[in-house]
Amino acid sequence: MGNSSSMLTQYDIEEVQEYCQNLFSQQEIVSLYQRFCQLDRNAKGFISADEFLSVPEFAMNPLSQRLLKMVDGLNFKDFVAFLSAFSAKASVQQKVKLIFKVYDSDGNGKVSFSDMLEVLRDLSGSFISDVQREQVLTQLLKEAGYSKDSYLTLDDFNKDYIALTPVANTCLFRHGYEGVILQIYGKAYKKLFIPVSNNLDSG
Repeated sequence: MGNSSSMLTQYDIEEVQEYCQNLFSQQEIVSLYQRFCQLDRNAKGFISADEFLSVPEFAMNPLSQRLLKMVDGLNFKDFVAFLSAFSAKASVQQKVKLIFKVYDSDGNGKVSFSDMLEVLRDLSGSFISDVQREQVLTQLLKEAGYSKDSYLTLDDFNKDYIALTPVANTCLFRHGYEGVILQIYGKAYKKLFIPVSNNLDSG
């Protein structure tokens, strides 16, 4: 795949579509490729963190630094695969996997109390105090059957998806932790799409 959307062939489109488990239509893939080429200013074949920051919705969101660790250096296929978690067709497991990666910023496969506290701090800012954040998170973990000393894995996130969603949402966020994360990224994700024609012929 080259540095121009005209070089995206029908074969390329179908290959990427299969790679992302058919979560995007062919038109959506063309749209994302055009946006990818716009972001990849030097036609390197991948997007750097700095280039991704040119999308204001990503640059201004409170989790931008965590996001950049996940997208820095992505080629087009992996770029589409990353965004597929935001598709309406994506499974709960795919969305939970993305959420887990947001918490697991060091990529060690485990999420500690401090990891979750950092995400909560990024999301809430000065809205609540550190003491309140710890109280909310401690209660959340207790309700899910965990303690402050627990290390959660992706399997834990999948198994306890409902339990790990705050019950008392009014204490913090209307939509809970996972809703906030997906909404923040989702708004930026929508901005990545640009209008495309119905012509999917190879260029």
